[in-house]
Amino acid sequence: MSKGKKKGGKKQPKRNPAALPDLKNEVLQVLDFNLDKSYTVRNLARALQSNTAQTKKILDRVLNELVQDGKIEKASRSSYRSLMQPDAIIGTVDHVNPRIAFIISPDKEKDIMVKTDNLRGAFHGDTVKVVVTKRNRDGKEEGKVVEIVTRNKTQFVGRIDKSVRYAFLIPDSKNIHTDFYIYNDKLGGAEHQDKAIVEITRWPNDVDMKPEAKVVRVLGKAGENEAEIHSIMAEFDLPMEFPEAVIKEADTISDKISKEEISKRKDMRDVTTFTIDPADAKDFDDAISFKKLDNGNYEIGVHIADVTHYVKPKTLLEEEGYFRATSVYLVDRTVPMLPERLSNGLCSLRPNEDKLTFSAIFELDDQGKIKKEWFGRTIIHSDRRFTYEEAQAVIEAQIGDYSEELVTLNKIAKNLKAARFQHGAIAFESVEVKFKLDENGKPLGVIPKVRKDAHKLVEEFMLLANRKVAEFIATKKKGDQKLTFVYRQHDYPDPEKLNTFSIFAKRFGHELNMDEKAVSKSLNRLMDDIQGKPEQNVLESLAIRSMAKAKYTTKSSFHFGLAFQYYTHFTSPIRRYPDMMVHRLLQHYLDEGKSAKQDEFEAKCLHSSEREKRASDAERASIKYKQVEFMASVEDKDFEGLITGVTEWGIFVEIIETKCEGMVRLVDMNDDYYEFDEKNLRVIGQNNKKMYTLGDKVTVAVKATDIDKRTIDLFFVEGEK
Repeated sequence: MSKGKKKGGKKQPKRNPAALPDLKNEVLQVLDFNLDKSYTVRNLARALQSNTAQTKKILDRVLNELVQDGKIEKASRSSYRSLMQPDAIIGTVDHVNPRIAFIISPDKEKDIMVKTDNLRGAFHGDTVKVVVTKRNRDGKEEGKVVEIVTRNKTQFVGRIDKSVRYAFLIPDSKNIHTDFYIYNDKLGGAEHQDKAIVEITRWPNDVDMKPEAKVVRVLGKAGENEAEIHSIMAEFDLPMEFPEAVIKEADTISDKISKEEISKRKDMRDVTTFTIDPADAKDFDDAISFKKLDNGNYEIGVHIADVTHYVKPKTLLEEEGYFRATSVYLVDRTVPMLPERLSNGLCSLRPNEDKLTFSAIFELDDQGKIKKEWFGRTIIHSDRRFTYEEAQAVIEAQIGDYSEELVTLNKIAKNLKAARFQHGAIAFESVEVKFKLDENGKPLGVIPKVRKDAHKLVEEFMLLANRKVAEFIATKKKGDQKLTFVYRQHDYPDPEKLNTFSIFAKRFGHELNMDEKAVSKSLNRLMDDIQGKPEQNVLESLAIRSMAKAKYTTKSSFHFGLAFQYYTHFTSPIRRYPDMMVHRLLQHYLDEGKSAKQDEFEAKCLHSSEREKRASDAERASIKYKQVEFMASVEDKDFEGLITGVTEWGIFVEIIETKCEGMVRLVDMNDDYYEFDEKNLRVIGQNNKKMYTLGDKVTVAVKATDIDKRTIDLFFVEGEK
């Protein structure tokens, strides 16, 4: 590269030092933006893009003045560094790969990059103090950790790698980039290739490379279902059992409903009522009642388990429910928010039993227009428990138990749905998969879940109840004061993410209108267009990822995905703590109570949102584990797939039949040397000119699977291009 030129051959203009009266400030800026470096006069001249003898002469004088002013110091005989003391910023470590981490702080718009060597032994999720040591001209910052404020975890899960004199734990988490050293007398009975939970006994510092640990729980042999599922639970800090004291407290609750309690409630036991749930469900937290009125309208009740009647504030059950905040649905089990006596017993709206409920009752016409609404505590008696399949059969045949009620409810539900879409709701229905498992938990097949009218019927009436409860409180005031409440917020999508999705969709031949007022209708048109097509699952999943994440908050705001001005979660208190908060607040305001403390409930909302994300991550990990395990059993089979991602190291392919995603690594493509074309999201063979582009249909087979990392390596079947 010639002198005076930048990379790319563009000449740099020479600077006239006589025209730099503020040279001192420019020197300070360079040194202050690079606190981890020291500069010689020559280095500074280059940084200032004025590498002339005259500039160097002036710089000598400027540097001496800055030393005398106490702004900089000599780092060596010929180099200088800043004396600025940067403010420490508190944030959370996101350790994205073995080389670098990012510190996420609410005080900074952009994350601060920290090299692993500068983490000072901090792990993913830890809260740390970081100082910025370097700022690029584009605003990107680099820093170093100066203090670990709090450790996120003290226990980790992984696979034991044992030798004669010592052992290591290789952690499951993709965000932990070091093994843990274990002395043999600290193995707790763990053997080579066992899955185990360890506790840190000695954290790493600037010198030590590895933390030391002891085994506190052996989970079983790596690869076995119980060991792997328990590993996932441990990785995401999901509790494996309820504390004994919590179980005892649940067992002491009476199952008798007193006459006094019934007298406080609206008695709905003589109204036709039923539940519709999955075939394997045990906790029925919602029921629907149906009554035809003399005026031709319908009284439809959405009845929700009155969990807060049984779970009182300042009890162990309340503390445990808040701590868990949500039930977690793994591939072969549920990790419940509440003990079984409550979730499957006292609170579950089982048929032919009197049950205490909190209800939203509506008078509707057959178009779904609301004429009246009522909210309050009730007692119901469910006449029938339908599975989704049973309800669907009645709806389709229009005969069977409660056929008139189900057919009418389905008609009203469709009208409610049509009204939602008319107002701009988006039809997000990503394809979910379930597994056919044998008695040992081994997957025998991957089956896409199918949503039919029975599912959508229940969903529409739950959405109605959630929306109207939120509206009822949001428009209610105590004097001039708005009432504190728990809402479900979903912001408008980030334009950058939406634009990326639009480019991706275009690869499949689909156009997206990016205008803010038209984006909802455009997305719905896209969702309709892709129904039944190979790219359906890919585009639905990516569309959801391009949206903002829904969260709980006390700030009432528009729900973009549903196109509701106000929305909350009222309908699932057996499995979601926010619904319990909503029930308590709703009753408090029905009793004319004053507004609750916003700060207190906002903190609970934040905790619930974090727990919800953890549950979602754990559920995805369990699905990925079963997908990897299933694909390991079909290594001799060819599959049709779609290219869903292209990177510099490989090509992501989603298998159409099983919805499993794997990678064809570029290093494994032996027929040519392939180069990554980032602009066009494709790879091209240097000699054969073969192209693999986003959206291409391909044929692949399984090369290797890794249960620990939950990855699937694929290869292209010869002759498919």
